Amino acid sequence: MHARYDAAFSQLPAALQAALSPILNHADFHAVITASQVETLKQATGMNDSELAFALLPLAAACSLAPISKFYVGAVARGVSGNLYFGANMEFLGAPMQQTIHAEQCAVTHAWLRGEKALASITVNYTPCGHCRQFMNELNTGTQLAIHLPGRQPATLGHYLPDAFGPRDLDIKTLLMDEEDHNLSLASDDVLAQAALDAANRSHAPYSQAYSGVALEAADGNVYCGRYAENAAFNPSLPPLQAALILMNVSGKDVLQIRRAVLVETKSTMFSQWDATQATLNALGCTRVEHTQI
Repeated sequence: MHARYDAAFSQLPAALQAALSPILNHADFHAVITASQVETLKQATGMNDSELAFALLPLAAACSLAPISKFYVGAVARGVSGNLYFGANMEFLGAPMQQTIHAEQCAVTHAWLRGEKALASITVNYTPCGHCRQFMNELNTGTQLAIHLPGRQPATLGHYLPDAFGPRDLDIKTLLMDEEDHNLSLASDDVLAQAALDAANRSHAPYSQAYSGVALEAADGNVYCGRYAENAAFNPSLPPLQAALILMNVSGKDVLQIRRAVLVETKSTMFSQWDATQATLNALGCTRVEHTQI
């Protein structure tokens, strides 16, 4: 079990600890609990889906990186597959505050990067802020997404975001978590560049068509990729670097141990991810940052 879970795990009910232990101690546990494992946990504890998600929130919050706020937020996203995906807020010393990641963004993006097709619900230990509500409105489940909060009855995103403005108001047909392939190509045999290209091909940028992806090589040689997730309100858009950092963090890796990074993006006269990507990675101690426009 990753050491970051120790304190939270010790506070769980005994039955849940016993059922969770083989899952958390498995070498391939990367903050995802599969649908079959969920059923095992429910049978062992007598919990329903909602109760289990709430019980797991402390483990999700243990993934938080909050050196600035010291405020640790956890989120658990449930996919239509039945899988559960952990998420937590992430802050980076030395980088602009705008580069931080909210727990809901983390859980949603984690599920997306793992191949989940849509979300059924998200459980959070604090009320989602307006930024996150707008971010989640980009999802293909939209305002029907169920939001579960401690001490409250379940409600939809539409309840928390009345009179919502989103992609449907702009006649966008392909929504966040829908399948996308932009058919971009790159004449390179560099493994990291090709990984970033694949991420760019699956990025979500229906407003700008500025597709982009980032690939990070960790100190142990593992590669973590992130895709751009654009939002109808623009500001809640999640850059591809942040998506890659999410995957790296929830996989139990230290985001301060990035050996090399590659950003691949389409040429755009409107904007580029390059400056923010380079500056944030430099703040994290990574200076081997490469940029390819196609």
